[in-house]
Amino acid sequence: MTWRVENTVTVAGRVPEPSATKRGARLVLAVCCTSVFLGNLNNTVLNVALPAMQRDLHSPLSGLQWTTDAYLIALAALLMLAGSAGDRLGRRRVFQTGLALFTLGSLLCGLAPGLSWLIACRVLQAVGASMLNPVAMSIITNTFTEPRERARAIGVWGAVMGVAMAVGPLVGGVLVQAAGWRSIFWLNLPIGVAALICAARFIPESRAPHPRRADPVGQLLVIALLGTLTYAVIEGPSTGWTSPLTLGCLVAAPVALVALIRYERQRTEPLVDLEVFRDAGFSGAGAMAVLSFFVLGGFLFLNTLYLQNERGLGALDAGLYLLPMAILNIVTSQLSGRLTANLGPRLPLLLAGAATTLGGALFAVADAETSNGLLFPAYCLIGAGVGLANTPVTNAAMAGIPKERAGVAAAIISTGRQFGQALGVAVLGAVLTTGLHHRGAGYVQAVRPAYWIITACGAAIVLLTLVTTARRLPPAAPTVTLPQRPAQKSVT
Repeated sequence: MTWRVENTVTVAGRVPEPSATKRGARLVLAVCCTSVFLGNLNNTVLNVALPAMQRDLHSPLSGLQWTTDAYLIALAALLMLAGSAGDRLGRRRVFQTGLALFTLGSLLCGLAPGLSWLIACRVLQAVGASMLNPVAMSIITNTFTEPRERARAIGVWGAVMGVAMAVGPLVGGVLVQAAGWRSIFWLNLPIGVAALICAARFIPESRAPHPRRADPVGQLLVIALLGTLTYAVIEGPSTGWTSPLTLGCLVAAPVALVALIRYERQRTEPLVDLEVFRDAGFSGAGAMAVLSFFVLGGFLFLNTLYLQNERGLGALDAGLYLLPMAILNIVTSQLSGRLTANLGPRLPLLLAGAATTLGGALFAVADAETSNGLLFPAYCLIGAGVGLANTPVTNAAMAGIPKERAGVAAAIISTGRQFGQALGVAVLGAVLTTGLHHRGAGYVQAVRPAYWIITACGAAIVLLTLVTTARRLPPAAPTVTLPQRPAQKSVT
């Protein structure tokens, strides 16, 4: 028996009873949330293990940045391809392929003999992970078609994402303390296998009625843009900002961006559908996704290193120190889902921006890391800011997008999240490295500019919310009809 999913090609079968449909939808949501939990736990569980990796693999700070960002950049670069591939080849098929590759990559990461091997295996992990989040969001969007039900489902999805990111440092601390840093990759194996089996059993195959064609040139330009920009930011402090390689990457990144925009505008079915950015809500949500995850990635990177390298805490104690941040993230993710479903995204996003701004200011102005009395409230504020932002960002982005473009639109937002997280690690890590190179500068002085950047990100979220979001949820979420491109402009 299969239940029907809107805007899909489905297997013929009898129409199920409403109760069966609801059960089926919940099972689909559960499997999708498991994959989201797996992918996002992997993003943050690694942070607490970084000092242990540094000692074991004799890695410089830039090596730790690459261990994190190789995964995030590969993930961000491939998300849009995965979203369109799911619409074209079958969402369940692509979803299962992603789970298999992610699980295999995790196995190889746990066996990696050195830093270069670990980074390469992290890229393989990312190839699999790129097929999880956007395809899962597309499955959810097409399964829950009523606006408020969809908002609640996205709220659950966002809450699971928040829980995974929040508990990552604590889970990582427990595993590293008990079994070493390689155990954080072994954790993925049973979860990945279980999710793979459940996907085959419970998720119906579905495709978009008019899937997009592949866009290899656009894909290469996206990889060039993200890769060169990240390389320049990470390696600039050590190789020199005026070195030929750094300057070459700094020039190549904007050239790739301009080429990508010009090329995609000429395609009938582009990899990056620039037309969706005509919707102010989508554009604002995309920018806020980048900012929110920039804060999350950079903040966790800085603080796990600080707690272990500067305060001398073990991995488990560092995870426990970050527990208030995790708890506030979980609580506010749930609250944010309810607020978004009932009132729309504006209020939770304003609260998210305000909490992030205040948390960053406690570090930038009051040096919160030097006193537990300020450190824990600041952690709570940053956790609340990230937790409040996740669900309304997704809801605001998808509200005005036609369902047949749900896969590509969800992939763009997911790309913004992952690239924002990678950029946070790269930029704030580079700021710290540059500050530490100044003679006589201690950690607190070196890291202070990074916290000013976090404060500015929170203020920007508030401003973007005021400009791009409606005051309340509309009675029926309208769909924007995006203009069709003339066929004669197609580039083959």
